Amino acid sequence: MSDSLPSSCPKQPLSLILIFSLLSFAFSPAFANNDPQLPPAAQDQLLQLREFIAGYAQNFVGIPYRRGGISTATGFDCSGFTSFALKEFGVQVSTGAAIQADQGAPVLLDEVEPGDLVFFGRRGRITHVAMVVKRTEEGVFCVHSTCSRGIMVENIS
Repeated sequence: MSDSLPSSCPKQPLSLILIFSLLSFAFSPAFANNDPQLPPAAQDQLLQLREFIAGYAQNFVGIPYRRGGISTATGFDCSGFTSFALKEFGVQVSTGAAIQADQGAPVLLDEVEPGDLVFFGRRGRITHVAMVVKRTEEGVFCVHSTCSRGIMVENIS
């Protein structure tokens, strides 16, 4: 993993990774990842929505980092960015990575889907959040706002 992931500017090793699916709660409890209660067509529609959200978020690659930032005009911090991207699709989450972590349902890393949020930190404190773009054999790719490079896509595996 890259040391650039924490939203705080000083480089620090990461020791905590939490993954949550906010989309599961945003639309209905039945919309959880691969929910067998959903008919295949609905599962396909949910995956398309997730991919659309992740694609939308990637449109902002290159926008600079700004501590406390919540807009394209001024830049984003990590949680301001994820909140902004999800809000466009009617998913309301607070700003603040630790607060966002409390608003979702845990998901295993090998089960993440586009649009899921991945949380990072150390010593039991969440300090950064990123949005899953895709999961492939090469790894889990996320879009996030970094202190040094602004919004970017990165393999976190």
